[in-house]
Amino acid sequence: VKDPTLVRRFIQAAQAAEVTARWARRLGEILLVVVIVGGIYAWQSRDLLPAGERLPAPAFELLDLQGRPWTLDSLMGKPAVLYFFAPWCGVCAASSPQLRWFDRWKGDEVQVVLVGLDWSSPAELADYAGRHELTLPILVAGPQTGADYRIRGYPTYYVLDADGRIAGRDFGYTTAPGLWLRTLGL
Repeated sequence: VKDPTLVRRFIQAAQAAEVTARWARRLGEILLVVVIVGGIYAWQSRDLLPAGERLPAPAFELLDLQGRPWTLDSLMGKPAVLYFFAPWCGVCAASSPQLRWFDRWKGDEVQVVLVGLDWSSPAELADYAGRHELTLPILVAGPQTGADYRIRGYPTYYVLDADGRIAGRDFGYTTAPGLWLRTLGL
């Protein structure tokens, strides 16, 4: 081909096609990751208590680390986050600063209550609270509470409305803004 303009246009078209193919491949990879993560999330959350129907949360009678009694009725009056954790859970430990920040930010509007499960002694829960500088209430719970709330992994949390009904549920790492979004409008 003796026309340099035609050669230049052909090269530019080939380069543009290569860039387009690269972006299409990246978009496909991102979409695949989203589908896989979404599938794992749906599978892991399949057994949690339903949130859409605003059913009453299961009743409980537990003591906190100071020996004070807590019931579901004691949470009535303002929205609450019941945060189920295990003291050995690394994701729970990573979420602890977020829980503290959310409580400082929205604690007058939303009560955050931690529920300790899968512990060897209440002292282990107290040690966890000290290590993570938690001043939030920590309730000492056992296997029956975990079964009532269908806890299969840690952390799992339920957002309750002011009437003690389940308004939201989730598991895994959370942030203060994420908790705010989940409690918005309650």
